[in-house]
Amino acid sequence: MASLKITKKHHKHLNNPFPSNPKTLPCIHGNLLFDFQSVPSEQIYDIGKDFQSNWSSKNGGSLCIFHKSQPSRSMWSTVPGRSFVSAAVAETEIEESRGSFVIKDRDIHLICNHQTIDNIRTIDTSDIVLRANIQDFTSFSNGLDQEKQNKGIQLPALLITGKIFCVKKRKNSIQSSEFIEKQPSTNAKYRMLFDQKNKNQIGFQVRLAKPKVEHRQKLSPRTYGYRAFISKFGRIRRLRVGCSRYFSRKRGIITVSPAEEENVIMKNEGVTDFNRICITYSSEKSEKFYGFGEQFSHMDFKGKRVPIFVQEQGIGRGDQPITFAANLVSYRAGGDESTTYAPSPFYMTSRMRSLYLEGYNYSVFDLTKDDSVQIQTHGDLVEGRILHGNSPTELIEHFTETIGRPQKLPDWIISGAVVGLQGGTETVRHMWKELQAQETPVSAFWLQDWVGQRKTVIGSQLWWNWEVDSNRYSGWRQLIKDLGARDIKVMTYCNPCLALMDEKPNAKRNLFEEATKLDILVKEKNGDPYMVPNTAFDVGMLDLTHPKTESWFKQILQEMVDDGVRGWMADFGEGLPVDACLYSGEDPITAHNRYPELWAKINREFVEEWKSSLVGKEKEDPEDGLVFFMRAGFRNSPKWATLFWEGDQMVSWQANDGIKSAVVGLLSSGLSGYALNHSDIGGYCSVNLPFFKYQRSEELLLRWMELNAFSVVFRTHEGNKPTSNSQFYSNHRTLSHFARFAKIYKAWKFYRIQLVKEASEKGLPVCRHLFLHYPEDEYVHTLTYQQFLVGTEILVVPVLDKGKEVVRAYFPEGENCSWKHVWTGKLYSKPGSEAWVEAPIGYPAIFVKDSSKIGDTFLKNLREYNVL
Repeated sequence: MASLKITKKHHKHLNNPFPSNPKTLPCIHGNLLFDFQSVPSEQIYDIGKDFQSNWSSKNGGSLCIFHKSQPSRSMWSTVPGRSFVSAAVAETEIEESRGSFVIKDRDIHLICNHQTIDNIRTIDTSDIVLRANIQDFTSFSNGLDQEKQNKGIQLPALLITGKIFCVKKRKNSIQSSEFIEKQPSTNAKYRMLFDQKNKNQIGFQVRLAKPKVEHRQKLSPRTYGYRAFISKFGRIRRLRVGCSRYFSRKRGIITVSPAEEENVIMKNEGVTDFNRICITYSSEKSEKFYGFGEQFSHMDFKGKRVPIFVQEQGIGRGDQPITFAANLVSYRAGGDESTTYAPSPFYMTSRMRSLYLEGYNYSVFDLTKDDSVQIQTHGDLVEGRILHGNSPTELIEHFTETIGRPQKLPDWIISGAVVGLQGGTETVRHMWKELQAQETPVSAFWLQDWVGQRKTVIGSQLWWNWEVDSNRYSGWRQLIKDLGARDIKVMTYCNPCLALMDEKPNAKRNLFEEATKLDILVKEKNGDPYMVPNTAFDVGMLDLTHPKTESWFKQILQEMVDDGVRGWMADFGEGLPVDACLYSGEDPITAHNRYPELWAKINREFVEEWKSSLVGKEKEDPEDGLVFFMRAGFRNSPKWATLFWEGDQMVSWQANDGIKSAVVGLLSSGLSGYALNHSDIGGYCSVNLPFFKYQRSEELLLRWMELNAFSVVFRTHEGNKPTSNSQFYSNHRTLSHFARFAKIYKAWKFYRIQLVKEASEKGLPVCRHLFLHYPEDEYVHTLTYQQFLVGTEILVVPVLDKGKEVVRAYFPEGENCSWKHVWTGKLYSKPGSEAWVEAPIGYPAIFVKDSSKIGDTFLKNLREYNVL
């Protein structure tokens, strides 16, 4: 009996500051067996029109998939002689605390690690045959609709059938003549299907039947294949995998003392179903793995385990001493190197191999072995796609062709600075005058406190009730109108949660009460609204699967836009409780990864509906559209969100959570389809305790301005403790520096427009890791945050260390061009070379390709703005 245990740690305030890594299923290894009478020794099978698979019985048997145009280059292959499908039955524990989640594999009851291949065949004759085979393929599935199975299959498809099983080796020699029955073997049928989805993608699907315990009769020593293997290895009592031992026995309900842990939920699963499926395939020791969504600590993931689960990124993520402190006061609040708001089950490698999973189940990519990859997925079904491409840019294009690409941003959001400000109407008007005096290019004022503000234990926070606070922003519509007359937009803030409004004196509407009456909040099991602990207060969370939620929330957005607002931060989306009850009835653990996509979809649909409503009207240019930006996401989020930002970095120089991680997050997300992304200038999270301080220094703020002047959007944020941080308006130096780099940002607007258009058409990011264009350069693979490209024509080498005024720039191999230093005009002409370059504050190391039209125009604009 497998079980699910969910433990809430929201209110546990004294914790282990160094939590151990969660217990996980080890990498499973097993043998591959096949019957020579039914499986050929060598065979090439067609998969659709463009792909083929080569089966070879050499070295224990292996399968290799390739594109017909490149038969010598493997897109995906199995490890010779080793199983590529395996499964397990395991207990699961999920610990949850204020948007942070830890998923653990507890007792493991069964692992079927060995595999037989009984048959390999193509499905290529008629729809009748296809339906017959697909029906056979899904006869033991959990009722997946047959039409869904047939959808998108291009004949011929490749179908592999057989069994997975587990045995225990006996001390007897495998040469022993015979074994006697009463030795049971646990096994299950599997089906693995490969089919062409389009000219650059192959789909794959693995399904399992229920495990069975079988008893064998006396077997001849000459029997081979699966039966011989069972006879040689005997009855299962327990299975050893690596150095670990697991016991196959029934388990009862696990009880936990309420004094130690609160709100424990148990869910029993039948012993007859697998709840872990593993796919194992070959890799190379030197192969580099990129992607996996927005990752903040690493670019290359070879040698690591990568969990794919949406959650808070954490405070510190391993940087000390902040991670120690965050973990101590709030359970696992510090996060670690794998925690992120926006993961994606997608990667590409230095060998031009690429794969992604479909669906929303929790998965782990185990890249710890030199010669193989193992994907471990929770559930009884795995679906995904294998991509063909000859370069990183092609792989991104082929990936985003399926998952979706962002729309082209309206020009206004990329024309000047987006000024994050709080304080009310008069504060905005005063700052507007200050910026005008500096001739600062301004696109918008982002006023997140438009709803009103309150003080909490973590700093200044907002009233989560999405209407303007008329006391704080008196003359709201007039302010928007006056700014609009100067082509400056107003942006606001919202999220899918609603706070209790009993303590707010001037609320006109109580959105929490409205949502409760409409029955559109996520529920507890008893039917009450689920009050989700979030930072310093509890909130109700919109049930985005409820059909009434969409229209109700769009009306809130409509009222905001009717006031003249043209953009907003669509915050959160990563905290759906894993024991919540949803209107759709779907598993909340699976829905958890889907929730940020649903949140983005509602916002995006409103944007498109608003745009459509203006067609034929003169009052507004449809091209001057709405923009919302998000931090939470999953695989398909780039299709829905108009823009992303990287969430709440620390106001620090540290690597895992600070200015360096902002660069890594920007580049890793760009390799995962998040083409339009940026960070808060200066970071967000400050700590101001008597013996423990993280405050934004002036130097950090200035360097972050220099960095973000070369991202798609140039936006400030005061942070969670504005008075503890240096701000762009703190003094003449910070204000003039901000104005200077807003002009530098504006100077490459012409190129930014091109790159945003390219992002919408091809999915390529504006800011790019050098791997995208120089994959053959070995040194490029060692780079993380040190430097990046803007498009193909600008090279940025930011200063990311306190007190440094010199950086080491690397000029990649791959094309014969010189790079021109923007400030001195010096040329660096040797590909594959390094150089130390001076970079005092105000003059970061920026290079353009010599004699390129983009570079020449950028330099010309800098001169016109009196920056160069």
